[in-house]
Amino acid sequence: MIELHPPIEPYDHGLLDVGDGHHVYWETCGNPDGKPAVVLHGGPGQGCTPGMRRMFDPARYRVVLLDQRGCGRSRPHAADPATSLRHNTTGHLVADLERLREHLGIDRWLVTGGSWGTTLALVYAERFPHRVTEIVVSAISTTRRSEVDWLYRGAGRFFPEAWQRFRDGAGEDDVVGAYARLMADPDRRNSAAVAWMNWEETVLSLEPGAPAGLHSGPPDDALLAFVRLTTHYYAHAGWLEEGAVIRDAGRLAGIPGVLIHGRLDLSCPVTTAWELAEAWPGAELLVDDRSGHHASDVKRAWKLAALDRFARQPAPTSRPPAARRRR
Repeated sequence: MIELHPPIEPYDHGLLDVGDGHHVYWETCGNPDGKPAVVLHGGPGQGCTPGMRRMFDPARYRVVLLDQRGCGRSRPHAADPATSLRHNTTGHLVADLERLREHLGIDRWLVTGGSWGTTLALVYAERFPHRVTEIVVSAISTTRRSEVDWLYRGAGRFFPEAWQRFRDGAGEDDVVGAYARLMADPDRRNSAAVAWMNWEETVLSLEPGAPAGLHSGPPDDALLAFVRLTTHYYAHAGWLEEGAVIRDAGRLAGIPGVLIHGRLDLSCPVTTAWELAEAWPGAELLVDDRSGHHASDVKRAWKLAALDRFARQPAPTSRPPAARRRR
């Protein structure tokens, strides 16, 4: 078992008003004078967890974590059917990151994420490359429609019985769009959330370390928000032009990047990671032949090594947080 850094608690946290009635939860951990790094969780809608802090040397990093709009400790919460998702898009999340960076007085930061967090990290970095020092991403996904279609249709070739149940729950061939609509129905969202989660767990069930069994019992608010936001984003392919993330990877030239992926990842086939590495000048692709979407000791070791290497780079000078600045 790979040894992570010791557990740490935030030294500061808050709710940032990002407009549109949304307040995004953020926290900072580690060394206030360390190298800035921001962690982008998956989902969409999973929220950040304490374990994410342990990938960073607390003596050398100033780690920023946040719950993206609608999930975790951010408000309003997507589990509430009254919460509108009108102002919850990839463009809004990218703008939130810039607003948070400015609020914390950070000039440039390392960006890291996994799965959906990879898509968000790449979109942010391609739009604001001058604000990014390095990128470390895993379980590579760029949220192309072709990738979404594979996960929620194509992978059914391996699990035809489970996929038929998943499709029957949708009631139509557009399963992602149908589940997005079901999650907006107060009377049907609980069963829809369980069906969606069971399909995702089925797709990952063949890889090492996969949890035994499927989800049972009523969904909690965290699961409801996760499924509602995931279906919302994937029904719109992240509001991204098809293939744009890989097409625009040339904008990342000069930004050191490490891409970490498991060859057995059935939900995000390795071809996406390979295509991204081919399009990103200087990116380093690391593929673990014995792991899938879930974390593994090999992938953790690679990420720890990358973060340790980048920690030795000088930390950019940070300005005082906006709320404490004085003229």
